[in-house]
Amino acid sequence: MEKEGKSDGDNTITVNVKFSGRSIPVEISSESTVKELKSLIQPLTNVLTRGQKLIFKGKVLVDEMTLKSLEVKNGAKIMLMASQGLHQGDGPIRKEASTLPTVRRMPEAMRPKTDGPQIPVLKSQVERWKVTGVVALSGCNLKALPDEVLTCGPSARVLDLSQNSIQHLPAAINSLCSLQKLMLNGNEIVDNSLSWEELAFLKSLMVISLNQNHIATLPPEVGALTSLRQLHISHNELTGLPSEIGLLTGLEVLKVNNNRIHSIPESIGGCASLIEVDLSSNLLVELPETISKLKNLKALYLKNNGIKSLPSSIFKLCSELSILDLHGTEITVDVIRQLEGWENFDERRRSKHQKQLDFRVSSSAKFDEGADKN
Repeated sequence: MEKEGKSDGDNTITVNVKFSGRSIPVEISSESTVKELKSLIQPLTNVLTRGQKLIFKGKVLVDEMTLKSLEVKNGAKIMLMASQGLHQGDGPIRKEASTLPTVRRMPEAMRPKTDGPQIPVLKSQVERWKVTGVVALSGCNLKALPDEVLTCGPSARVLDLSQNSIQHLPAAINSLCSLQKLMLNGNEIVDNSLSWEELAFLKSLMVISLNQNHIATLPPEVGALTSLRQLHISHNELTGLPSEIGLLTGLEVLKVNNNRIHSIPESIGGCASLIEVDLSSNLLVELPETISKLKNLKALYLKNNGIKSLPSSIFKLCSELSILDLHGTEITVDVIRQLEGWENFDERRRSKHQKQLDFRVSSSAKFDEGADKN
Protein backbone atom coordinates (compact mmCIF):
# COMPACT_ATOMS: atom_id res chain seq x y z
CA MET A 1 0.00 0.00 0.00
CA GLU A 2 1.44 3.37 -0.96
CA LYS A 3 2.08 5.90 1.74
CA GLU A 4 -0.39 8.76 1.59
CA GLY A 5 1.07 12.18 0.85
CA LYS A 6 0.32 15.30 2.82
CA SER A 7 -3.00 16.94 2.10
CA ASP A 8 -3.11 20.28 0.41
CA GLY A 9 -4.29 21.91 3.64
CA ASP A 10 -1.34 20.60 5.62
CA ASN A 11 1.56 23.06 5.51
CA THR A 12 3.90 20.84 7.56
CA ILE A 13 6.90 19.51 5.67
CA THR A 14 9.97 17.51 6.62
CA VAL A 15 13.35 18.73 5.45
CA ASN A 16 16.54 16.72 5.80
CA VAL A 17 19.44 18.77 7.11
CA LYS A 18 22.82 17.39 6.06
CA PHE A 19 25.48 18.08 8.69
CA SER A 20 28.74 16.38 9.61
CA GLY A 21 27.85 13.13 7.87
CA ARG A 22 24.36 13.01 9.35
CA SER A 23 20.92 13.53 7.88
CA ILE A 24 18.70 15.28 10.45
CA PRO A 25 14.94 15.28 9.73
CA VAL A 26 13.21 18.50 10.82
CA GLU A 27 9.44 19.02 10.72
CA ILE A 28 8.40 22.60 10.07
CA SER A 29 5.65 24.63 8.41
CA SER A 30 6.37 25.68 4.85
CA GLU A 31 5.23 29.16 5.89
CA SER A 32 8.11 29.40 8.40
CA THR A 33 11.17 31.53 7.77
CA VAL A 34 14.71 30.30 7.40
CA LYS A 35 15.50 31.89 10.77
CA GLU A 36 12.78 29.78 12.40
CA LEU A 37 14.26 26.68 10.78
CA LYS A 38 17.65 27.58 12.24
CA SER A 39 16.09 27.81 15.70
CA LEU A 40 14.84 24.23 15.34
CA ILE A 41 18.22 23.06 14.11
CA GLN A 42 20.14 24.59 17.02
CA PRO A 43 19.23 22.05 19.76
CA LEU A 44 19.76 19.18 17.28
CA THR A 45 23.29 20.23 16.36
CA ASN A 46 24.45 22.63 19.13
CA VAL A 47 25.28 25.17 16.40
CA LEU A 48 24.02 28.68 17.20
CA THR A 49 21.61 30.21 14.70
CA ARG A 50 24.07 32.95 13.75
CA GLY A 51 26.71 30.27 13.20
CA GLN A 52 24.55 28.39 10.68
CA LYS A 53 24.79 28.77 6.91
CA LEU A 54 22.03 26.82 5.16
CA ILE A 55 22.48 25.93 1.49
CA PHE A 56 19.68 24.71 -0.77
CA LYS A 57 20.23 23.98 -4.46
CA GLY A 58 23.55 25.78 -4.37
CA LYS A 59 22.18 28.98 -2.81
CA VAL A 60 22.64 30.33 0.71
CA LEU A 61 19.22 30.77 2.36
CA VAL A 62 18.36 34.24 3.69
CA ASP A 63 16.91 34.39 7.23
CA GLU A 64 13.86 36.54 6.41
CA MET A 65 12.58 34.43 3.53
CA THR A 66 9.99 31.68 3.96
CA LEU A 67 10.62 28.09 2.95
CA LYS A 68 7.61 28.26 0.63
CA SER A 69 8.98 31.28 -1.25
CA LEU A 70 12.29 29.45 -1.64
CA GLU A 71 10.44 26.41 -3.02
CA VAL A 72 11.68 24.18 -0.20
CA LYS A 73 9.29 21.24 -0.33
CA ASN A 74 8.66 18.09 1.65
CA GLY A 75 11.74 15.84 1.62
CA ALA A 76 14.09 18.63 0.53
CA LYS A 77 17.76 18.28 1.37
CA ILE A 78 19.47 21.29 2.96
CA MET A 79 23.17 21.48 3.74
CA LEU A 80 24.33 23.06 7.02
CA MET A 81 27.74 24.67 7.27
CA ALA A 82 28.76 25.68 10.81
CA SER A 83 31.01 28.59 11.73
CA GLN A 84 33.80 27.56 14.06
CA GLY A 85 33.30 28.60 17.69
CA LEU A 86 29.64 29.59 17.38
CA HIS A 87 28.08 26.74 19.30
CA GLN A 88 26.48 25.88 22.59
CA GLY A 89 27.67 23.19 24.97
CA ASP A 90 30.98 21.44 24.27
CA GLY A 91 30.67 21.82 20.51
CA PRO A 92 28.63 20.68 17.50
CA ILE A 93 27.09 17.21 17.70
CA ARG A 94 28.89 15.17 15.08
CA LYS A 95 28.27 11.84 13.39
CA GLU A 96 30.62 9.86 15.61
CA ALA A 97 28.64 11.01 18.66
CA SER A 98 25.19 10.28 17.20
CA THR A 99 24.97 6.73 18.53
CA LEU A 100 26.08 7.68 22.04
CA PRO A 101 23.76 8.73 24.89
CA THR A 102 22.65 12.36 24.75
CA VAL A 103 24.54 13.09 27.97
CA ARG A 104 28.22 13.87 27.55
CA ARG A 105 30.84 11.64 29.06
CA MET A 106 34.16 12.80 30.40
CA PRO A 107 37.03 12.60 27.90
CA GLU A 108 39.23 9.57 28.44
CA ALA A 109 42.23 11.74 29.28
CA MET A 110 40.28 13.20 32.20
CA ARG A 111 39.14 9.88 33.65
CA PRO A 112 40.77 8.52 36.81
CA LYS A 113 43.29 5.72 36.38
CA THR A 114 41.89 2.46 37.74
CA ASP A 115 44.62 0.05 36.78
CA GLY A 116 46.79 -1.33 39.57
CA PRO A 117 45.95 -2.24 43.16
CA GLN A 118 44.38 0.10 45.70
CA ILE A 119 47.11 1.88 47.62
CA PRO A 120 46.89 0.75 51.28
CA VAL A 121 46.44 3.26 54.09
CA LEU A 122 49.39 3.28 56.49
CA LYS A 123 49.18 3.98 60.20
CA SER A 124 51.66 6.84 59.76
CA GLN A 125 49.30 8.43 57.21
CA VAL A 126 46.39 8.39 59.64
CA GLU A 127 48.55 10.01 62.30
CA ARG A 128 49.61 12.70 59.84
CA TRP A 129 45.99 13.31 58.85
CA LYS A 130 45.03 13.87 62.47
CA VAL A 131 47.88 16.33 62.98
CA THR A 132 47.49 18.33 59.77
CA GLY A 133 43.75 17.96 59.29
CA VAL A 134 44.33 17.18 55.59
CA VAL A 135 43.28 13.73 54.35
CA ALA A 136 45.05 13.43 50.98
CA LEU A 137 43.98 10.36 48.99
CA SER A 138 43.97 11.66 45.43
CA GLY A 139 44.80 9.12 42.71
CA CYS A 140 45.01 6.06 44.98
CA ASN A 141 42.78 3.74 42.90
CA LEU A 142 40.11 3.83 45.58
CA LYS A 143 36.67 2.38 44.94
CA ALA A 144 35.32 3.26 48.38
CA LEU A 145 36.15 5.50 51.30
CA PRO A 146 38.73 3.75 53.54
CA ASP A 147 37.46 3.10 57.07
CA GLU A 148 40.62 4.68 58.43
CA VAL A 149 39.44 8.10 57.24
CA LEU A 150 36.46 8.01 59.58
CA THR A 151 38.75 7.52 62.58
CA CYS A 152 39.99 11.09 62.09
CA GLY A 153 36.69 12.39 63.41
CA PRO A 154 36.78 16.13 64.19
CA SER A 155 40.48 16.37 63.24
CA ALA A 156 39.78 16.27 59.51
CA ARG A 157 39.31 19.64 57.80
CA VAL A 158 40.09 18.71 54.18
CA LEU A 159 39.18 15.44 52.45
CA ASP A 160 40.65 15.02 48.96
CA LEU A 161 39.46 11.87 47.16
CA SER A 162 39.94 13.17 43.62
CA GLN A 163 40.92 10.99 40.64
CA ASN A 164 39.74 7.67 42.03
CA SER A 165 36.84 5.34 41.16
CA ILE A 166 34.61 6.05 44.13
CA GLN A 167 30.92 5.52 43.46
CA HIS A 168 29.46 6.10 46.91
CA LEU A 169 30.14 7.92 50.18
CA PRO A 170 28.74 6.38 53.37
CA ALA A 171 26.34 8.25 55.68
CA ALA A 172 29.04 7.97 58.34
CA ILE A 173 30.84 10.81 56.55
CA ASN A 174 29.01 13.08 58.99
CA SER A 175 31.42 11.91 61.72
CA LEU A 176 33.98 14.25 60.13
CA CYS A 177 32.17 17.09 61.86
CA SER A 178 34.87 19.74 61.29
CA LEU A 179 35.24 19.09 57.56
CA GLN A 180 35.58 22.29 55.52
CA LYS A 181 36.53 21.02 52.05
CA LEU A 182 35.33 17.88 50.24
CA MET A 183 37.06 17.13 46.94
CA LEU A 184 35.61 14.34 44.77
CA ASN A 185 36.72 15.38 41.28
CA GLY A 186 37.15 12.67 38.65
CA ASN A 187 35.32 9.77 40.29
CA GLU A 188 32.26 7.67 39.43
CA ILE A 189 29.74 9.68 41.42
CA VAL A 190 26.17 9.49 40.06
CA ASP A 191 22.78 10.62 41.34
CA ASN A 192 22.09 9.27 44.85
CA SER A 193 25.77 8.41 45.37
CA LEU A 194 25.98 11.09 48.03
CA SER A 195 23.83 11.40 51.11
CA TRP A 196 23.16 15.13 50.89
CA GLU A 197 21.12 14.94 54.11
CA GLU A 198 24.21 13.69 55.96
CA LEU A 199 26.42 16.32 54.32
CA ALA A 200 24.06 18.94 55.75
CA PHE A 201 25.20 17.88 59.23
CA LEU A 202 28.70 19.09 58.37
CA LYS A 203 28.14 22.63 59.61
CA SER A 204 31.68 23.76 58.71
CA LEU A 205 31.59 22.47 55.12
CA MET A 206 32.40 25.43 52.88
CA VAL A 207 33.68 23.84 49.64
CA ILE A 208 32.34 20.87 47.65
CA SER A 209 34.04 19.96 44.37
CA LEU A 210 32.40 17.29 42.21
CA ASN A 211 33.87 18.08 38.79
CA GLN A 212 34.18 15.32 36.19
CA ASN A 213 31.60 12.86 37.48
CA HIS A 214 28.22 11.58 36.17
CA ILE A 215 25.74 13.66 38.16
CA ALA A 216 22.54 14.46 36.27
CA THR A 217 20.45 15.94 39.09
CA LEU A 218 21.14 17.97 42.20
CA PRO A 219 18.56 17.09 44.89
CA PRO A 220 16.54 19.68 46.85
CA GLU A 221 18.58 18.75 49.94
CA VAL A 222 21.50 20.78 48.57
CA GLY A 223 19.66 23.82 49.94
CA ALA A 224 20.36 22.62 53.49
CA LEU A 225 24.13 23.18 53.07
CA THR A 226 23.83 26.70 54.41
CA SER A 227 27.53 27.03 55.30
CA LEU A 228 28.58 26.37 51.69
CA ARG A 229 30.77 29.04 50.07
CA GLN A 230 31.86 27.23 46.89
CA LEU A 231 30.08 24.62 44.77
CA HIS A 232 32.01 23.13 41.84
CA ILE A 233 30.13 20.63 39.68
CA SER A 234 31.54 21.15 36.18
CA HIS A 235 31.81 18.46 33.46
CA ASN A 236 28.83 16.46 34.67
CA GLU A 237 25.41 15.72 33.14
CA LEU A 238 23.21 18.29 34.86
CA THR A 239 20.15 19.45 32.95
CA GLY A 240 19.11 22.02 35.55
CA LEU A 241 19.49 23.31 39.11
CA PRO A 242 16.95 22.85 41.93
CA SER A 243 15.03 25.90 43.11
CA GLU A 244 16.48 25.23 46.58
CA ILE A 245 19.82 26.57 45.30
CA GLY A 246 18.46 29.97 46.31
CA LEU A 247 18.67 28.96 49.99
CA LEU A 248 22.48 29.07 49.80
CA THR A 249 22.69 32.70 50.84
CA GLY A 250 26.39 32.44 51.71
CA LEU A 251 27.45 30.85 48.39
CA GLU A 252 30.21 32.90 46.74
CA VAL A 253 31.36 30.70 43.83
CA LEU A 254 29.12 28.56 41.61
CA LYS A 255 30.77 26.64 38.78
CA VAL A 256 28.48 24.42 36.71
CA ASN A 257 30.10 24.83 33.31
CA ASN A 258 30.17 22.00 30.73
CA ASN A 259 26.86 20.41 31.61
CA ARG A 260 23.54 20.28 29.71
CA ILE A 261 21.66 22.89 31.74
CA HIS A 262 18.64 24.31 29.90
CA SER A 263 17.44 26.87 32.46
CA ILE A 264 18.39 28.60 35.70
CA PRO A 265 15.72 28.88 38.43
CA GLU A 266 14.39 32.31 39.46
CA SER A 267 15.52 31.49 43.00
CA ILE A 268 19.16 32.12 41.99
CA GLY A 269 18.49 35.69 43.05
CA GLY A 270 18.48 34.46 46.66
CA CYS A 271 22.20 33.63 46.48
CA ALA A 272 23.02 37.17 47.57
CA SER A 273 26.72 36.49 48.25
CA LEU A 274 27.60 35.16 44.79
CA ILE A 275 30.80 36.70 43.42
CA GLU A 276 31.61 34.33 40.55
CA VAL A 277 29.22 32.27 38.41
CA ASP A 278 30.38 30.03 35.56
CA LEU A 279 27.58 28.74 33.31
CA SER A 280 29.77 28.25 30.22
CA SER A 281 29.15 25.45 27.71
CA ASN A 282 25.57 24.62 28.59
CA LEU A 283 22.29 24.78 26.63
CA LEU A 284 20.89 28.02 28.05
CA VAL A 285 18.79 30.33 25.88
CA GLU A 286 17.99 32.91 28.55
CA LEU A 287 18.71 33.96 32.13
CA PRO A 288 16.13 34.82 34.81
CA GLU A 289 15.72 38.53 35.60
CA THR A 290 16.58 37.69 39.21
CA ILE A 291 20.26 37.41 38.21
CA SER A 292 20.21 41.20 38.54
CA LYS A 293 19.67 40.81 42.29
CA LEU A 294 23.23 39.54 42.73
CA LYS A 295 24.71 42.82 43.99
CA ASN A 296 28.11 41.27 44.76
CA LEU A 297 28.54 39.52 41.41
CA LYS A 298 31.91 40.33 39.85
CA ALA A 299 32.36 37.62 37.19
CA LEU A 300 29.76 35.93 34.98
CA TYR A 301 30.85 33.38 32.37
CA LEU A 302 28.26 32.48 29.71
CA LYS A 303 30.29 31.48 26.66
CA ASN A 304 29.07 28.69 24.36
CA ASN A 305 25.38 28.91 25.19
CA GLY A 306 22.38 29.74 23.01
CA ILE A 307 21.61 32.86 25.04
CA LYS A 308 19.87 35.55 22.96
CA SER A 309 19.53 38.34 25.55
CA LEU A 310 20.55 39.44 29.03
CA PRO A 311 18.32 40.64 31.88
CA SER A 312 17.64 44.30 31.06
CA SER A 313 18.88 45.64 34.41
CA ILE A 314 21.98 43.46 34.85
CA PHE A 315 24.48 46.29 34.27
CA LYS A 316 22.48 48.78 36.30
CA LEU A 317 21.90 46.62 39.39
CA CYS A 318 24.99 44.35 39.38
CA SER A 319 27.23 47.27 40.25
CA GLU A 320 30.30 45.09 40.98
CA LEU A 321 30.22 43.17 37.67
CA SER A 322 33.50 43.62 35.77
CA ILE A 323 33.94 40.30 33.93
CA LEU A 324 31.34 39.09 31.45
CA ASP A 325 32.13 36.38 28.88
CA LEU A 326 29.56 36.07 26.09
CA HIS A 327 31.78 34.61 23.37
CA GLY A 328 30.05 31.95 21.31
CA THR A 329 26.51 33.11 22.15
CA GLU A 330 23.83 34.88 20.15
CA ILE A 331 24.69 38.15 21.93
CA THR A 332 27.17 40.46 20.23
CA VAL A 333 28.99 43.55 21.45
CA ASP A 334 26.49 45.81 19.68
CA VAL A 335 23.62 44.21 21.61
CA ILE A 336 25.07 44.64 25.10
CA ARG A 337 26.02 48.25 24.38
CA GLN A 338 22.32 49.04 24.20
CA LEU A 339 21.61 47.97 27.79
CA GLU A 340 21.15 50.54 30.52
CA GLY A 341 24.25 50.86 32.69
CA TRP A 342 26.61 49.72 29.91
CA GLU A 343 28.92 52.73 30.29
CA ASN A 344 29.55 52.10 34.00
CA PHE A 345 30.11 48.40 33.39
CA ASP A 346 32.51 49.17 30.53
CA GLU A 347 34.47 51.53 32.78
CA ARG A 348 34.78 48.85 35.50
CA ARG A 349 36.04 46.15 33.15
CA ARG A 350 38.52 48.49 31.46
CA SER A 351 39.82 49.53 34.86
CA LYS A 352 40.23 45.88 35.85
CA HIS A 353 42.03 45.15 32.59
CA GLN A 354 44.43 48.04 33.17
CA LYS A 355 45.20 46.86 36.71
CA GLN A 356 46.03 43.42 35.34
CA LEU A 357 48.37 44.96 32.79
CA ASP A 358 50.12 46.97 35.50
CA PHE A 359 51.26 43.71 37.08
CA ARG A 360 52.77 42.44 33.84
CA VAL A 361 56.12 43.24 32.26
CA SER A 362 54.51 43.63 28.86
CA SER A 363 51.36 45.67 28.31
CA SER A 364 50.63 44.27 24.85
CA ALA A 365 47.66 42.15 25.93
CA LYS A 366 44.61 42.95 23.81
CA PHE A 367 41.48 44.18 25.56
CA ASP A 368 38.71 41.57 25.33
CA GLU A 369 35.32 43.05 24.48
CA GLY A 370 33.63 40.12 26.27
CA ALA A 371 31.42 39.19 23.32
CA ASP A 372 31.75 38.51 19.60
CA LYS A 373 31.66 41.53 17.29
CA ASN A 374 29.17 40.06 14.84
